[in-house]
Amino acid sequence: MELVLITALGVGGATVLGAIIGFLFKKLSHNLSDIILSFACGVMLAAAIIGLILPSIEIFKEKWGVFLVVAGIFTGAICLNIIDKIVPHLHNLAGHDQEKHNNKNINKVILFVTAIAIHNLPEGIASGVGFGSGNISHAIMIAIGIALQNIPEGMVIIAPMLAAGIKPKKTLLIASFTGFIEVVGTFIGYFAVSLSNAILPFALSFAGGTMLYVISDEMLSETHGHGSQRGATYALLIGFCLMLIFDVLLG
Repeated sequence: MELVLITALGVGGATVLGAIIGFLFKKLSHNLSDIILSFACGVMLAAAIIGLILPSIEIFKEKWGVFLVVAGIFTGAICLNIIDKIVPHLHNLAGHDQEKHNNKNINKVILFVTAIAIHNLPEGIASGVGFGSGNISHAIMIAIGIALQNIPEGMVIIAPMLAAGIKPKKTLLIASFTGFIEVVGTFIGYFAVSLSNAILPFALSFAGGTMLYVISDEMLSETHGHGSQRGATYALLIGFCLMLIFDVLLG
């Protein structure tokens, strides 16, 4: 339980760390930003496949269990797709707010932050489900993947809020709140699986589906738009392979 708490704080705290970096490096180059985000993509991809989806298949064991795993993956992706329909798309709204520098954008910024907070909840659940499975090495790998993704996400939060005229201290407080949502999600996932092992395989595949959706819809699309495709591709491969090595060594 202590390890779950530490991990939850670490995953949520990664968003705050990203926000602090966002204050320090407000003019981070697009190329470097793309490479960092691509590395996080690779880490999350490995975490989703190795830490969530493959263990889900192993738990079902029966040949036809793979179809339940597929159902879980699509259920997770569809849930996030519905969320995207309800709230604004994160990066489109971020770019829109960065172009305008007046207080009239405050409502859009609130929606932007709300969108990030809502997207953070299933990521936290994915982290918690990993620990609920009892496989600590996989759980740590999933948490690392999510935390690395949260750092650039935290960096993205800062610019729109500052541009809208929100004071720096309040900006950091709001960014911290989005990270806190992830802490809550971690405990929801952990206790849900701990109370009923019967839902573990589906919960694992569901969490894997949410992570795959985030990777494709929220991250990859942002890493190939500034002329850094090759560097971003290799950064993704490095992130994936590092997590693969990490998984094998911890066994």
